[in-house]
Amino acid sequence: MRRRAFLAAAGSSTVALAGCFGAGASGDADYDIGMSTSAFRPVEYAVAPGTTVRWYNTSKSSHTVTALDDEIPDEADYFTSGGHDSQAAAVEAWNGGHGGALEPSQSYEHTFEVPGTYRYYCIPHEAAGMFGVVEVTEDATRTPLD
Repeated sequence: MRRRAFLAAAGSSTVALAGCFGAGASGDADYDIGMSTSAFRPVEYAVAPGTTVRWYNTSKSSHTVTALDDEIPDEADYFTSGGHDSQAAAVEAWNGGHGGALEPSQSYEHTFEVPGTYRYYCIPHEAAGMFGVVEVTEDATRTPLD
């Protein structure tokens, strides 16, 4: 998917920088990216290589964090909240009994080592446009994907 088409599908976006945290619904959880009913908040997030990003389910729905196989750097490790080796395996696990689900107040972490653009989505909310982007760059203070 081309960058502009992805952003159009993802809707309006907010960029957060490494080191900024939010508080979960219970007020006791620190996280970088929250999950509302059908959106990641923020949609875009910029970090330096070696940074661990934490997603936190702030909604009452089940969600996944699932990398798009062909939308992450070639040298990067695949990531998904179910610990699967591929997008197809993550989708199969979800369809077979909600494998990889993050229930309300659960979180998932991934450390980004390789610079580049990482696009991901929520399997059950793909049709609603629940996509996100992590931009890994040495210059994490810039606004990615402008």
